[in-house]
Amino acid sequence: MHSADISSRALRFFETQGHTVVPSASLIADDPTLLLINAGMAPFKPYFLGEAPPPFRRATSLQKCVRTVDIEEVGKTSRHGSFFQMFGNFSFGDYFKEKAIPFAWEFLTSSAADGGLGLPEDKLWVTVYLDDDEAEHIWRNEIGVPAERIQRLGMSENFWSMGVPGPCGPCSEICFDRGPDFGRDGGPVANDERYLEIWNLVFMQNIRGEGPAKEGYPILGDLPSKNIDTGFGLERMAALLQNVPTIFDIDTTRQILDLAAELSGAKYGASVRNDVALRVVADHILTSVMLIGDGVTPSNDGRGYILRRILRRAVRMMRLLGSEDPVVHELVARTVQVMSPMYPELTGEHERIDRVAVAEEGAFVQTLRAGTAIFDLAAEEVRKSSSLVLPGDKAFQLHDTYGFPIDLTLEMASEAGLTVDEAGFRRLMEEQRARAKADAAARKTGGHGETGVYRDLLALGPTEFTGYGELESEAVVRGLIREGERIQAAEEGDIIEVVLDRTPLYAESGGQESDAGTIVADGTELEVLDVQKVARKLWVHQVRVLRGEVTEGLNVWAKVDPEWRIGARQAHSGTHIVHAALRQVLGPTALQSGSYNKPGYLRLDFSWTGSLSPETRSEIEEVSNLAVRRDLPVAVEYMPLPRAREIGALALFGETYDEEVRVVEIGGAWSRELCGGTHVSHASQVGPLTLISESSVGSGLRRIEAYSGIEAVRFLSKERALAVNVADILQVPTAEIADRVSVLVKQLRDAEKEIARFRAGQLQRLADEFVKDVSTVGGVSVVAEHLSEPATGDELRALALDIRDRLKGRPAAVIVTALSSDKPIVVAAVNEQGRARGLKAGDLVRTAAKVLKGGGGGKPDIAQGGGTDPLATTEALQEVRRVIGESVSS
Repeated sequence: MHSADISSRALRFFETQGHTVVPSASLIADDPTLLLINAGMAPFKPYFLGEAPPPFRRATSLQKCVRTVDIEEVGKTSRHGSFFQMFGNFSFGDYFKEKAIPFAWEFLTSSAADGGLGLPEDKLWVTVYLDDDEAEHIWRNEIGVPAERIQRLGMSENFWSMGVPGPCGPCSEICFDRGPDFGRDGGPVANDERYLEIWNLVFMQNIRGEGPAKEGYPILGDLPSKNIDTGFGLERMAALLQNVPTIFDIDTTRQILDLAAELSGAKYGASVRNDVALRVVADHILTSVMLIGDGVTPSNDGRGYILRRILRRAVRMMRLLGSEDPVVHELVARTVQVMSPMYPELTGEHERIDRVAVAEEGAFVQTLRAGTAIFDLAAEEVRKSSSLVLPGDKAFQLHDTYGFPIDLTLEMASEAGLTVDEAGFRRLMEEQRARAKADAAARKTGGHGETGVYRDLLALGPTEFTGYGELESEAVVRGLIREGERIQAAEEGDIIEVVLDRTPLYAESGGQESDAGTIVADGTELEVLDVQKVARKLWVHQVRVLRGEVTEGLNVWAKVDPEWRIGARQAHSGTHIVHAALRQVLGPTALQSGSYNKPGYLRLDFSWTGSLSPETRSEIEEVSNLAVRRDLPVAVEYMPLPRAREIGALALFGETYDEEVRVVEIGGAWSRELCGGTHVSHASQVGPLTLISESSVGSGLRRIEAYSGIEAVRFLSKERALAVNVADILQVPTAEIADRVSVLVKQLRDAEKEIARFRAGQLQRLADEFVKDVSTVGGVSVVAEHLSEPATGDELRALALDIRDRLKGRPAAVIVTALSSDKPIVVAAVNEQGRARGLKAGDLVRTAAKVLKGGGGGKPDIAQGGGTDPLATTEALQEVRRVIGESVSS
């Protein structure tokens, strides 16, 4: 049974049982506690937490999920992957155990002809929570599961919570007995490899308090309404039904894996190393495609970093498997092909997904090619400090900033005669993981740990936003909050959160910064510092009490700073105009994937590969300002979401929209986007738009920044003043600045080349002199000299290789020393005939470095080292000569 068939059967079954089929939410979580959706119930959290009323009592979905906490384990186990799909059926205060248990059993055991999965009942075992007699009663007396196949487990296994105070409840799991080939008998308690969990039912009925995440926390009471969250992992179920050993062998993932094997020439099943690498490639490419499809682009933080890491890891694995050619294009195409039956939208996004992924592969390959240069800079710094150990923080920087795997850094360090502080690197990696976990915990606590106080305020009704039509609104203070607790009053100097029944102040969303303003009453004035939404319905104002006292129930006036709003409207409408101009100039695939705007400033991220030429930037700026000059009308209309999509309104990747949406048009269809922000009435009110930069913020992602209105005028004025100042310095008209600078740059480069030629000539003359003075030790030609002038490591290395090449045809060893930043460095080079006599460059360098009170090493043909005693170079060279004599005579 194919994966698509399993999912469609599950959705159809629960739809016939009165559940609303809900499409998978975007992997980009509409949730401050999550970077990415990591569980099937995550999109429904506001309903379970009581933050928002559910639009349906019963729901069912197949949800895309990504977890990367244990990314290093992917491929090593039979069922651990980054991307997975969770089927679920949910009840929000409707049915409970009495229906959830029979629903699950019926679907699992009904025949395939009747729309079920056809699992044999005698292979199914059940676990329940320790004291959940109700669940056991239903399993035994209503379903008919024999008592000997029902087992009880404790809180860590069979009790669910979010890890923080809030909803929780007992679980019941259905497990499939895979037979004695998978381990000893005894049920799930004895062996969870043989008795594979295939379905988990969560009975959300309690409220937990503070305490450990898994167990040992107090149960404070019962939820007002009982909820159900049950379901199964599609990949695990598919592996069971398709009788394959791992989730990487199911019908979807195996096709990607097989292509990876074909492209790399590696055979799946031939070795553990190859198997793990191929599984990683299949899993990571699949995860990457799904992330890019939902609007994530590679970057160095947040979701973008997760994508960058897994995509580069897949490319690295392919190269370790033997593939030196680009592979991502073909792997992406195969992934879209196998996943589109469940996610048809991937077909329409194929071109964009491919462009982003291929660009990231190219960037990483370039990084690998440039690795020597990047590493050499770090290595040179190490040698200047008279050390031969690359610090852990340098290795970590190469890994974290440039995406270098540690094994690549270790290999390059060995070739350069250095070692790596691996312990320091591992420590920094652990610290980074700890920070990530702490950040996740902070988001979890900050996002939902204090939901009770907001839940109480939400019960009073959503905040009415009046800011589209007015800048001042009369309002009533519904609640005051400080550090997560309701308070009755606040005094001058306090910083608190204020919830009003209505407000004209815009809450930060859709890329637009929140409004500045005040909240006033007789004798009371509050400065608004920030405005945020909670559960998309409650406006929470962070304020500083400037004077007086504020209390719950107080009648106030909420006021937007009018100058702030003018600038904010200009920038937000300007963002839409620049986006439309971008698409007009570059084409419809140049889609916005993120934005930020505040008074006078806007930035816009968009999918594109390669920088924009100055001519293209000028064209985008001109099209934008032509729209302003034409004074295109700005219109706002509310309509159902399907209608908005039908007329081509653009939606921002990752945003969550209600069924009724707000569509903002500038010039009709010229710019038509879903948007909740504040806008001008006519395009001319935006004022001039000036592009100030265009840059890369990740592979396949560019960023445009611009000023609008008076800020654009100020910027142009400063640019003009700067041009006049530079023209005065160069003593040319402003129109000739570029030509004059070009001449100066050429003169500087010519001077640098001349210096380089002079230095190369010096080194060549030194090589001539040293070759003339060559001596013979035990039949080996030996050059052991010290440079009287300072030199860099690269120069000394080049000199040693030049001398060695001149001594070809006879056994030869070259050892040269010099001072670099007042510290001695040494390079040794041995030709093939010299190595045949038992000489190794690494041994010679270590001999000299020991005398120089340092260290070093490298390959048998070329090696490098250094020390701390600049007066010991003569003694070091003498010691090397002595060692050579002993080596070739023995």
